[in-house]
Amino acid sequence: MAQITLLDGSIGQELVKRSNAPATNLWSTSVMIDEPELVGAVHADYFAAGATIATTNSYAVHRNRLERVGIEDQQTALITTSVDQAVQARDAHGTGRVAGSMGPLLATYRPDLMPDVGLASEQFAEMIALLGDRVDLLLAETVCSVQEAKGIFQGYVASGTDKPLWMAFSVDDEDGTKLRSGEPLFIVTQMMHHYKPAAVLLNCSLPETITQGLPILTDCGLPFGAYANGFTKITDAFKQDAPTVDALSARTDLTPEAYADQVMNWVSAGATIVGGCCEVGPAHIAEIARRLHAVGHTII
Repeated sequence: MAQITLLDGSIGQELVKRSNAPATNLWSTSVMIDEPELVGAVHADYFAAGATIATTNSYAVHRNRLERVGIEDQQTALITTSVDQAVQARDAHGTGRVAGSMGPLLATYRPDLMPDVGLASEQFAEMIALLGDRVDLLLAETVCSVQEAKGIFQGYVASGTDKPLWMAFSVDDEDGTKLRSGEPLFIVTQMMHHYKPAAVLLNCSLPETITQGLPILTDCGLPFGAYANGFTKITDAFKQDAPTVDALSARTDLTPEAYADQVMNWVSAGATIVGGCCEVGPAHIAEIARRLHAVGHTII
């Protein structure tokens, strides 16, 4: 039996669902501004479900995203709030770790935008500094191209941090052996040998396509895992500039039991870090925890 790290599930999407405010192109950042107590409540629910990681609600708090609505001067305060809420929930629970989330620099699911590596490096280094020493690890999420990954890695090196870096790549919804950019996933294994992050994952793709791509990560020689989304598909409407989450719809078939079936297959294939992404909630995480315990795995 293995030691398994159980991530939480959706943070941003869960916050949008719990808020009474209409969806905005700031996504869950708006909720954090207006209802910060909801962030801590979401973290607390995931810990209660069995998760051992609280992922900060900082995914979209990049300076350039905030500039679109004229609140770039709030970046430091917003990231501090996201860390505060995760740390407080962890401390109240008594155990666990905090992962500092870093989403794509320009937009999610848009590898065609190809952010300049130098600019990305500067902004990721800035974000790492703002996340600070209270996070236990850094989690770069929904990386859709090799160029995006290079900017993150260079920013990580430039930051001088000693926090472990986990890299989570998003794969094509029709072919899990490719990144959303169309680049073959095996290129990622070559990058991992060079940059040597602490772990490599697949995230925010359909669980079925993650199952296709996950075996390729075994060649990285690193701890690996996955956390899928529960969307029907990534729509063209969501790929427009500054979209809102109501351009996406949730699957009705991805029950906690059905999702846990997928996760347990990943664990059988050697994954040691699992959890959920958008549309995967506390009930899904609780079912995964139950299944892991039932077969004798240790959740760490």
